[in-house]
Amino acid sequence: MIVAGWLIYAVIYFGFAFASERWHIWVPYAGYGLYYGAFLGASSALVADLVPDRLRGTAYGIFNAALGVAALPASVIAGVLWDWYGPAAPFLFGAVIAVIATIGLLMIPLKK
Repeated sequence: MIVAGWLIYAVIYFGFAFASERWHIWVPYAGYGLYYGAFLGASSALVADLVPDRLRGTAYGIFNAALGVAALPASVIAGVLWDWYGPAAPFLFGAVIAVIATIGLLMIPLKK
């Protein structure tokens, strides 16, 4: 589910990056809303699958802290890319990072 979600995220961000008319933005924008509602909870479910029950609360705390800490540099990078290379750059960067993260996720062995 996460792999599908991140790939859909990448496609949506590529859509934003290559939008050439204002109306082109609405299709990926609607897709982003659907993605967010359908796939965001899957990453939390993965946290539960990867840790023992007794460490679940700690794992959720670390997971959410990591998301929060990563938000600042991600926003700075997006802003710098936008300023230096234009509005398509942060979306291309986000799409490529999503593809790389998907490949990395596929390399994690899951318990059976």
